[in-house]
Amino acid sequence: MPSKKELLDLQFIDARHKLIDLAAFLDRIDRHPGEEDFRFTALKKALPLLLTDRPDRARAVLESLSDHNAEMPETAPFQGATGAPVVNNLISNTQF
Repeated sequence: MPSKKELLDLQFIDARHKLIDLAAFLDRIDRHPGEEDFRFTALKKALPLLLTDRPDRARAVLESLSDHNAEMPETAPFQGATGAPVVNNLISNTQF
């Protein structure tokens, strides 16, 4: 099993890149007009999970971005996935 240092040696630059890319994405969202979308709200809700001291952060983030509604809608509003749970029927106001 590799040590923490060995993992950092192998993957730090990639993780750094992903973090900077996410920060740039959030900056772009902030610079543009319009109302917040449920997907942006879901991302912001998931971000604090990254800073927790728990061994299952990836699972926690995935679950926070998953739809836990067990009810099946009669029809889908569009074909595809949103990548975040739809809250308060906000999807009807979103262009895909």
